[in-house]
Amino acid sequence: MKLSFPARIYIIALVVRLIPILLTRGLGIGLDDMFQYDMLARSIVAGNGYRWYAQDDLHLVQNYFETLDFQIPPDYDPRGVLTSFRPPLYPAFLALVYFATGIGAGRFFMARFAQAFLSAALVPLTYLIARKIFPENERGGTIAAWGIVFYPLLVIYPLSLATENLFFVLVLSSVLALLKSSEARAAKHFLLSGVLIGLAALTRSVFLAFGGLAVLWVFFALKERQKAALLFLAVLLVTLPWMIRNTLLHHRITGIESALGYDLYVGYHPEGTGTFQYGISLDMMPYLDDGLRDEIGRTKAVEFIRDDPTRVPYLAVRRLGYFFGLERRALTFFYSSNFLGYIPTPLLLLIAFIVLMPFAIVSTSAVLGMSLIEWNHKTFLLALAMAGYLAPHILILGEDRFHLTLVPFFAILAARHWTGGYRELSARWSGSLMGKVLISLAVCCVLLLFVNWGLELFRDADKIAQLLGPDGNKSYFPY
Repeated sequence: MKLSFPARIYIIALVVRLIPILLTRGLGIGLDDMFQYDMLARSIVAGNGYRWYAQDDLHLVQNYFETLDFQIPPDYDPRGVLTSFRPPLYPAFLALVYFATGIGAGRFFMARFAQAFLSAALVPLTYLIARKIFPENERGGTIAAWGIVFYPLLVIYPLSLATENLFFVLVLSSVLALLKSSEARAAKHFLLSGVLIGLAALTRSVFLAFGGLAVLWVFFALKERQKAALLFLAVLLVTLPWMIRNTLLHHRITGIESALGYDLYVGYHPEGTGTFQYGISLDMMPYLDDGLRDEIGRTKAVEFIRDDPTRVPYLAVRRLGYFFGLERRALTFFYSSNFLGYIPTPLLLLIAFIVLMPFAIVSTSAVLGMSLIEWNHKTFLLALAMAGYLAPHILILGEDRFHLTLVPFFAILAARHWTGGYRELSARWSGSLMGKVLISLAVCCVLLLFVNWGLELFRDADKIAQLLGPDGNKSYFPY
């Protein structure tokens, strides 16, 4: 039996993603987000509920950060602190893997192995979304899918115990379900769309912004008022139980997570630039009480803004720049921390080129591709998905890894440009005044991207020079 193209390319993507996992079978984790997700998963498996920093884990962290004065709650339970800081779905996914394979030393490999199957699903999902949005352009969907097969950071991301491995798949699945809903208009499709949006929000709550836009899209673009209410209800039913749990935990209204105060503190700190900065983040680390941390963070962020309101638009622009920045952060951290050993400068430059160039190519091509699309309810949904995801990051924190969620959408738009070519750009330019405006805006955006990357490289020139030096692998730059 001949397999369909989505099935064939899924298998290829899976093989590509399994290669780095098999080559790093004994790779551990650090005391970072991955450590926290692992703690939560182990607590679930042990039957202790959604807790972190159990006694042994807390001692490990205290010994590592000896200078920090940890604020341990007076009613501290040796099993750990009940938490709401992280959304629950990704730790639940890890717990499911641990239930099946155990919590021994090999659990990280098994988690990464499972994540490879998740990550490979991005490829057929990208193809199916492209076919829904541009049904006449099958070649474009094929090109977009192949681009995601070999996109470097998406290939190695399963090595990280991070929410994105689940979040990426849920985001694309929810958009695909909405596109199918716009065709079939059946209640079950809108219910499924709402459930998927809710699950994505339980993985990273920032996606709730798109959930609201999706409801408005169904209401106004599809003119389906009852289906819009059904979509909203499905999102609410999925997310509300966890919000109630957090509200009861903190004795005040709380959302899916209580990390906003922490993020705002880091994002608006007077010495901050709008992105995650390790030194500043340590200020909030000693608080094990999530409610207290969130309250202090929000209060201090309001003070920061009140003391210097002119920094707000400046930080928004900086966050936008970080969001669309080159994907250097992970490579810089792992190489400078001596994970990879010393790499000769020519080879290191080649690796950097392979890692950095795909985003530069895909993002600039996507901007040009967007100037070629015909606007309808499907293309408008694609724009809402990107805008709804981007907006909260401009207001809170921006990092280059955050744009990875949008890379499959960029690939679809980029393929639209690649299949049309400059002949179609020329035709759009000469076809109407609006065509000239759209292409002019696209060219301006491309220039801004290059300016942003140039400023980024200039800003970090001293670090780059150190990395390329004889002891660059021992620079030990913080993440």
